[in-house]
Amino acid sequence: MLNQQTLNGPAEFTGVGLHSGNRVNLTILPAPANSGVRFRRVDLEGKPEIEARVENVTETNRSTTIAKGNVKIHTVEHVLAALAGFGIDNAIIELDSNEPPIGDGSSREFTKIIEAAGIAPQAEKREAFTPSEPIELESGETLMTLFPDDGFKITCTSADKRGRFTQFYSVELTPKTWEKELAHARTFCFFEEIELLIKNNLIKGGCLENAIVIRDDAVLTTEPLRYPEEFVRHKILDIVGDLSLVGKPIRGHLIAVKPGHATNCEFARLIVAQMNKPLRAAQTFGPPPTNGNGAHGQASVRRNVVMNIEEVQKLLPHRYPMLMIDCITALEDNRIEAVKNVTINEEFFLGHFPGHPIMPGVLQLEAMAQAAGLLMLKRGEAGPHLAYFMAADSVKWRKPVLPGDVLVIEAEIVKVRGKIAKAKGTCKVGDEIVSEAEITFMLLPQSE
Repeated sequence: MLNQQTLNGPAEFTGVGLHSGNRVNLTILPAPANSGVRFRRVDLEGKPEIEARVENVTETNRSTTIAKGNVKIHTVEHVLAALAGFGIDNAIIELDSNEPPIGDGSSREFTKIIEAAGIAPQAEKREAFTPSEPIELESGETLMTLFPDDGFKITCTSADKRGRFTQFYSVELTPKTWEKELAHARTFCFFEEIELLIKNNLIKGGCLENAIVIRDDAVLTTEPLRYPEEFVRHKILDIVGDLSLVGKPIRGHLIAVKPGHATNCEFARLIVAQMNKPLRAAQTFGPPPTNGNGAHGQASVRRNVVMNIEEVQKLLPHRYPMLMIDCITALEDNRIEAVKNVTINEEFFLGHFPGHPIMPGVLQLEAMAQAAGLLMLKRGEAGPHLAYFMAADSVKWRKPVLPGDVLVIEAEIVKVRGKIAKAKGTCKVGDEIVSEAEITFMLLPQSE
């Protein structure tokens, strides 16, 4: 398929969530070309959306959860697998709860409603990712390696820690093989895991009608196994859904041993990192791209400036070398986007790994705090205030930030209680998250 695809019309399904147990109505809608796949919570004010991208993954305990701020969608992998299996590039998945319906534990119901709605080709070309060199991940007993290939082939081995029900399966993913060989494989768990899952407030909607339970050498299910290798085929189904979070079709042969959601998503991050390498190399070593007016590529960012440096300095007390924001490119009630151009002239490069300059992670954290504080200051109407940084939680530094990078800082207010606010912050280079944190700060009146 050379062109992008979406649905021909709405696709609807109602059921309960596996882990939440909530009743949920799901509708998959067509979407414009180049918009990708995103989830929309129609039960929440403003109908917030979350892009189906790996940078939005927040939890991988027994399923894959994506989030933005305090808005979450749990167990996204089965519906994403159905869209990826049919080669659908653009769609909006509407939900009136926090988790898609589990159906029978497979992707069968999603497959049915997509087929019933029909698939519509779009004029824009599809851009697939082919690895330039093998990508490898080793984590505990899990091994994953992706080699270049003309299609997308997955070869997988699964087993539990005691070596029970070891299975092997290999398949090249096409719409036909997806519908016939993978879509009907159901989720499963081991009997001894159930008590722990219940204690962790999971599988509230679980039953033998939507999951297979393995007890010792017995398989507990309401119907015979649908495939001789149903367990490993479901592992492949999960891989298809989780790896769709890279945002592009993959052209490669993936070999996976004992995969799981955590390693699938970590592997997706490795794919995105290689995907972005040419862009970062061009930014670092090549001349800036130009737009139709002959202006440098950075000018395309500045065209969207909503607050320039002079306006930023009117609200923030920070000055060189501690001012981590050059301009604001988006400003909403609860969200802000800022830009920091990282250059070799920064003072911190003199002492932070001389000869191998890397922006200190604590300064990326400071940039998030400044952006979040600026957002709250802009919202305030009680005169001049200062935003005091109080705490940082769930801090992660994923990739180094180098001279020549354009750091995009995003912050979203998730809670306000009196003078204290909490925000979710991320720093990105291109489309790749390089650091993230949850930030708590306090607003106090500025002394005369």
